[in-house]
Amino acid sequence: MTTGSTIRSATLFAATMVLLAATAVPTAQLAAQEVVRVVVTPATITLEVGEKATVSATAYDADGNVVEVPFMYFSRDGRGRLAVDRFTGEVEAFKGGEFEVIARALGPTRVSGTMTATVAFPPIHRVEISEAGGRYYTGVTMRHKATVFDEAGDERDVPVSWSTSDASVATVDRFGVFTAHRPGEVMLEAVAEGAVGRITYLVADNPVAAMAVEASQARGRTGDVIHFTPTASDAAGSAVDDIPITFSLISDPDEIATADIPPAEVDRMGRFVAYKPGVYTVTASVPGQTAHATVEILPRHVVEEVQFVGHAPVRNVSTSDLWVWEGVDGRDYAITGTHSGYGSTYWWDVTDPANPVLTDSLIVDARTTNDVKVSEDGTICVISREGASSRRNGIVIVDCRDPRNIEVISTYDDELTGGVHNLFIHDDHVYAVNNGIRFDVINIEDPANPHRVGRFELDTPGHAIHDIWIVDGIAYTSNWGDGVAVIDVGGGDRGGSPENPVEIARFRDIGGATHAAFPYRSPTGRFYIFMGDEIGAPAFDGQEDGRTPEFMAGYIHVVDFTDPENPEEVARYEIPEAGSHNMWIEDDRLYAAFYQGGLRVLDISGQLKGNLYHQGREIAVYKAYDPDGVVANAPFTWGPQMHKGNLFFAEYFSGMWAVKLLPRRVLIP
Repeated sequence: MTTGSTIRSATLFAATMVLLAATAVPTAQLAAQEVVRVVVTPATITLEVGEKATVSATAYDADGNVVEVPFMYFSRDGRGRLAVDRFTGEVEAFKGGEFEVIARALGPTRVSGTMTATVAFPPIHRVEISEAGGRYYTGVTMRHKATVFDEAGDERDVPVSWSTSDASVATVDRFGVFTAHRPGEVMLEAVAEGAVGRITYLVADNPVAAMAVEASQARGRTGDVIHFTPTASDAAGSAVDDIPITFSLISDPDEIATADIPPAEVDRMGRFVAYKPGVYTVTASVPGQTAHATVEILPRHVVEEVQFVGHAPVRNVSTSDLWVWEGVDGRDYAITGTHSGYGSTYWWDVTDPANPVLTDSLIVDARTTNDVKVSEDGTICVISREGASSRRNGIVIVDCRDPRNIEVISTYDDELTGGVHNLFIHDDHVYAVNNGIRFDVINIEDPANPHRVGRFELDTPGHAIHDIWIVDGIAYTSNWGDGVAVIDVGGGDRGGSPENPVEIARFRDIGGATHAAFPYRSPTGRFYIFMGDEIGAPAFDGQEDGRTPEFMAGYIHVVDFTDPENPEEVARYEIPEAGSHNMWIEDDRLYAAFYQGGLRVLDISGQLKGNLYHQGREIAVYKAYDPDGVVANAPFTWGPQMHKGNLFFAEYFSGMWAVKLLPRRVLIP
């Protein structure tokens, strides 16, 4: 780099700091008023599903005087069940439960007050039994599950009573475990608060005279999925295909298993995975017949070393997302956004990732520039805006052909005034998450004249959207309690386009809060969607500095979408000390940001099943410590991206980092 460029970058950084300080004056004035208490009124409200109410907040100083400050309203546990307008405090009930509504005074002290909203549960509407009925055999025992829905369509956890119409034919216990005793017709019934679910079985004599089972491979590694295929035959040697087969496991691990996890598992479909090396025998059984097969499991051995490469420090404000790309001049660049950073973004030359150079900066009218993306050809950057002083928000379109002299081309905020938290650029269109409710499609073929061409919104009560990712004309949206939606925007077989997005499939049965989703087509031929929870919020715990991150929870759900009509959650990546945020997948590796748990790299080769954390699949863990960060030595990893062999990642309290993974060195005596 030339001396002139060095001087320009230093001057640029100093000028940026001055501008940030000037922009921060209103916040400093708010802090001077010393808000110490926030009261939300009313303290409690009771609603029916479909009803609305409005709460308000008042801030007080230490002397009990009212302080005029803006508030942000939200509910941490109400996604999809209780909607809260972040600006007005309007609350709308969609599903039953008790929810905490929070009003936070905007300013560096982040003082909050709370109230409780209780939503009455609607009456129970129906009960669904997990099996469909049909033929059953004497001696067979199988558990049935009941799912209870209320009139709002919400699943309810209420007591269920089980019974059969003829106990001499079959009986059922209080857990739904159903056993057939003799041939005949019998009805199985599940009752919850007056609602009834029924199925009918025709019980016949058990015809199985022989059993066999075969493993798909005799040897594997921890984490490998081995399929055990059973065959049940009658006396004539014909297969009996409709009898339930039970699998069990005899474990002989190399080391004694600890109590927290089993050494291996096998499911009802005969899919086996081991967490510890050893020898394992799987038994396939029907009443009166069994068969066995044994496999050997070896260690996975995938650990690699992490080498620090470089650091682009941002220590005056918190860093949000990043994007790394090859510029039109062949050099490599990165942009980082900021969270509550007065609308600032930073631009870097990372051609030498060991020495990132600040090339330019941009401040837009926003509180947060959460997301930053660059077009496929490296000419256009789009920045999301939240908390604009005008409350117009929307997006900013930037010419980034020369990252040393970036220029704003245009802004677009038509019907995007509620805030754009995340976005994606695909084929000259911006897909902008609009006010957490839907995504809007903005045509930027002429970036000076952007215009809306389409939009997509879920139809579920209390629906929300947090993020969007697009691959080959298919959009994957993260919808909190509604899980993930897969949408044709031009690359699917449903006739979708940017002007007419068409839903392909949806998966919501994860019991979590989908914050980010990343699709991955494995070399095995299976298609997975990795769905990351975000349980908690990037708030702070009220310690003296006011900036210490609280504990984050949630994990990454792995859903097999190979058959989009029948998606199945097959695996998870859950670490004990932190929750997930953003992720990147490339070449059979998952790069995941886990907040205070740091950066994690996971081997996702082969078929996936079970808890991946315990299978020896972790390749590397890296926690970035910066003694001069916004909070000193506090890793809080936000988002990763691989680029030309280097792994770049954003750290909330310290800017952008780069590391490289190297094969683990083995010392030979």
